[in-house]
Amino acid sequence: MAVSYKKLWKLLIDKEMMKKDLRAMTGVSTTTMSRLSKDENVSTEILSKICSALNCDVGDIMEFVPDKKEEQ
Repeated sequence: MAVSYKKLWKLLIDKEMMKKDLRAMTGVSTTTMSRLSKDENVSTEILSKICSALNCDVGDIMEFVPDKKEEQ
């Protein structure tokens, strides 16, 4: 299973926020933001910081999607 953060980006749009605003609120690095943008794994600590800042649940910012290999 792969991870997708599309829900996070949609939530930021709904809240009229930019990625830099999220970085300022959470203190996460540009490297971590890059990892999120590429749908790469990040620590649960980072996910917790984002959820706290946005007042949401982890399911509101990410989801697991089948790997392309698994779809075949």
